[in-house]
Amino acid sequence: GFETTVNLIGNGVHSLFMNPEQRERLQRSLAAGESGLLATGVEELLRYDGPVELATWRFATEPFELCGRGIAAGDPVLVVLAAADRDPERFDEPDTLDLSRADNQHLGYGHGIHYCLGAPLARLEGQTALATLLTRLPDLELAVAPEELRWRGGLIMRGLRTLPVRFTVESKSQNT
Repeated sequence: GFETTVNLIGNGVHSLFMNPEQRERLQRSLAAGESGLLATGVEELLRYDGPVELATWRFATEPFELCGRGIAAGDPVLVVLAAADRDPERFDEPDTLDLSRADNQHLGYGHGIHYCLGAPLARLEGQTALATLLTRLPDLELAVAPEELRWRGGLIMRGLRTLPVRFTVESKSQNT
């Protein structure tokens, strides 16, 4: 029950590193005490590079045709949530990270009876983690070249093996 949250945070920080203008926009919003962009931002990060790439396997219960291909009863059917979340017929500029995207009904945590029960908690944890990282470590940056990053193997989940970062810790003197 924690892997989707770990991947939301890791993928989200990675996406913000790769889109510095969006990161700076979110940091300015947080510095001004505004939380609206953080909430829509987490939704956009779930859509843009969410923690779940594929739905679990489904099997056709009866034969049907999809995009000119025949699917027989019993055939496995894989639903690629990540592709649906980048569908240009559903999202304007789907390959652009826009933390203020308002119409954002993504499939980052599934849909219908397969919707993740822990999604509200994961969103809250994601918001808390991102707000904390971006306010307490404003100079947080990727410590390796992006091409050195490695993604976990697997069909369902999407996340980094590691996300090496660096930052400066400022010492604050205390007056007693």
